[in-house]
Amino acid sequence: MKKVLIILLALALLLACFMGCAKKEDKPAARTFTVGFDAEFPPFGFIAADGSYDGFDLAVAEEVCKRLGWTFKPQPIAWDAKDSELSSGNIDCIWNGFTYEGRENDYAWTPSYYNSSVIVVVKADSDINTLADLAGKKVITQAGSSAISALEENTELSSTFDELLESADFNNCFMELGMGSVDAVAADYGTAMYNIGDKASDYRILDEKISVETYAIGFLKGNDALAKEVWAAVEKIAKDGTMAKIADKYVEYGLVKESVTLIK
Repeated sequence: MKKVLIILLALALLLACFMGCAKKEDKPAARTFTVGFDAEFPPFGFIAADGSYDGFDLAVAEEVCKRLGWTFKPQPIAWDAKDSELSSGNIDCIWNGFTYEGRENDYAWTPSYYNSSVIVVVKADSDINTLADLAGKKVITQAGSSAISALEENTELSSTFDELLESADFNNCFMELGMGSVDAVAADYGTAMYNIGDKASDYRILDEKISVETYAIGFLKGNDALAKEVWAAVEKIAKDGTMAKIADKYVEYGLVKESVTLIK
């Protein structure tokens, strides 16, 4: 009798183990949310002094993942390869100072969260004071950026340039300007402010803007459900004051807090 009881207890224990394992297997794994970003686009995405990925957009994205119980994965990409990265599934979204205007029908978009502009930076002693003064000059910007798109659309302006050059990143653009190999850099305002940094006396930003734009989060076309889920979390982060606290950390990197439209 004792042997039978021992066997029954052993079977019960074994069955409990199987049921426990089945429950663990049935539990869905936490989603990994992969954010595609340009690592040379401060204050929205960049490489920090310690080598980690940093930026306003990445910080908000990480907070979204915390709220939704997802695993956050920042994925640096070549900006001019962003569409192939998205369509191949290597990233879930493009979230890094991503301009909505001119791309309205190309992605599943969230509403806009930041007001920006494409401006022109010249050296302080330059004879360039207006956009018209760029005629016959060498202008450089980042390949695949909203600045190159704005200039390609504004042929009335860009056709007057001696050359419109493209570089892999804005850091190199400002290096070229500093060395005098180009006459001007076209860039988003926040990125320009970061690259100018503590050398404000060496550069000037023209009063005239090339374009005014807004930033939003872009998902693969048709992926509206994910876009809405992420945006709902973003709105909560803004509403409870977390976004304002995050923004404060990036003002020194060129973020214009007043331009974050969700901060009241």
